[in-house]
Amino acid sequence: MSDALWWVPSLVVFGAAALIAAGAVVGVRRLGAGREQRALAGVRRDEVDAKVLIVRADEAVREAEREAAFVEAGFGAEAADRFRAEVERARGPLREAMLLQQRLDDAIPDTAAQRRDWSRRIAELCAAALEIVERADASAAAARAAERDAVGRLPQLRERAAALEARHAEALTQFDAVATRYAESALASSRDAAARAAAALAEALRIDAGAASTTGALDAAAVSRLEAVLARAERELADAESAERRLDDAAAALTDDEQRLAAALAAARTEADAAARDLADPRLSAAAEELGAAIAACSAALAQAPTGLPDPVARQARLRALHDRLDTALAEVRRAGGRLDGARSALAGALSIAEHTLREASAVIDRGRGRVGADARTRLADAERELVVARQEPDPVAALDAARRAAARAADADALARYDLSR
Repeated sequence: MSDALWWVPSLVVFGAAALIAAGAVVGVRRLGAGREQRALAGVRRDEVDAKVLIVRADEAVREAEREAAFVEAGFGAEAADRFRAEVERARGPLREAMLLQQRLDDAIPDTAAQRRDWSRRIAELCAAALEIVERADASAAAARAAERDAVGRLPQLRERAAALEARHAEALTQFDAVATRYAESALASSRDAAARAAAALAEALRIDAGAASTTGALDAAAVSRLEAVLARAERELADAESAERRLDDAAAALTDDEQRLAAALAAARTEADAAARDLADPRLSAAAEELGAAIAACSAALAQAPTGLPDPVARQARLRALHDRLDTALAEVRRAGGRLDGARSALAGALSIAEHTLREASAVIDRGRGRVGADARTRLADAERELVVARQEPDPVAALDAARRAAARAADADALARYDLSR
C-alpha cells in the first residue's frame, strides 16, 4: 500500500512550489501596478499645467487676431498683413499642442512616461506660441510709440528745415563774394555740395507733405526719413559753407609747398648729375630717365606764371603730386645706384676668389696630366672665359656675376680633376 502512494510526497512538494510561484507573480503584478499608479499620480500636475498653458496660448492668439484690425486701422494693410502672418505662425505650435492634449484626454490608456513627455512637449509648444504673439504685440506697441514720438518731432524737424533753407541761401551769397577772389574752378566742388543740399531740402519738403498717411495718422517712418534727409542736407551745406576757409588755407600753404618742392628739386638735380656717370646700367638708366622727366615737370610747374584768378586748391594738389613723383623717381635712382655701389665694393673680392680657385684647379690638372678627363678641363676653360668677362665688363653688377660664375666653374674643375686622380 505504501509503495502505491510513493507519489504523494512529490505532489505535495510540487503543489506547494506552484502555490508559492503563483503568489509571487500576483505580488509582483500588484507591486508594478502600484508603482505605475503612483507615477501616473505624479504626472497629474504636469498635465494640469499643460492645460493651463493651452488656454493661455489660445486666448493670446485670439486676442492677437482681434488686434490685427486695430493695426490695419492705425498703420495700413501692409503692417496688418505682417502682423497677421506672425499670428498665423503662432497657430502652428498651438495646433500641435492641442493634438497632444487630445491624446492625453482620449480613452486609450497611456504610460506615465508617455504622459509626462507629452505634457512637457505641450508646455514647450505653448511657450513658443506665446513668444511669437508677444513679439508681434511688442512690434505693434513700438510702432504706436514711434507714432506718438513723431508727433512731437515733426515741428522740430520743420524748424530745422527752415534754418537749413536760410543757410543754403547764405551759402549761395557767399559763393558770389568768393568768386571775385578765386577762379570758378576752385568753387566747383562747393557749388556741387550746395546743389546736393538743395536737392535734399526739396526731398525733405516732399516727405513732409506726405507725412500724414492715408489713414489720417502720422507716418512715423516718413518722419524718420525726413530726419535722415535733413541730416544729409546739413552735411552737404557744411561742405559748401567751408569753401572760403578751405581756399584761404590752401592759398596760405601754397608758398610753403612751392619752397619745399624747389628744395627737393635742387637735391634731385645733384643726384641726377651723379647718376649720369653710371648710365651703362640699364636699371639705373631707366631710373635716371624718369628722374629727369620728374625734374622737368617740377621745374615747369614752379616756373608757371599765374593767369587770371587763382585756384589754390588745384595748384596745391598739382605741386604735391609732382613732389611725390619726384620723391619716387629719386628713390628708384638711389636703389639702382646702391646696387651698383654694392657690386663695385664686392667685385674686387670676387675676382680674387675666382683667380685663386682657378689657379688651384689648373695646378691639379697640370699634375694629373693625361689622367684628368675632359669634363674637368672644360670646366676650367669656362672659368677662364668667365674671368676674362669679369675683368672687361664695364657694368659692375654684370662683372660681379661673371666673377662668381668663374669661381664656381673653377671649383667644379678642381673637384672633377681630383676625382679623376683618385680612381
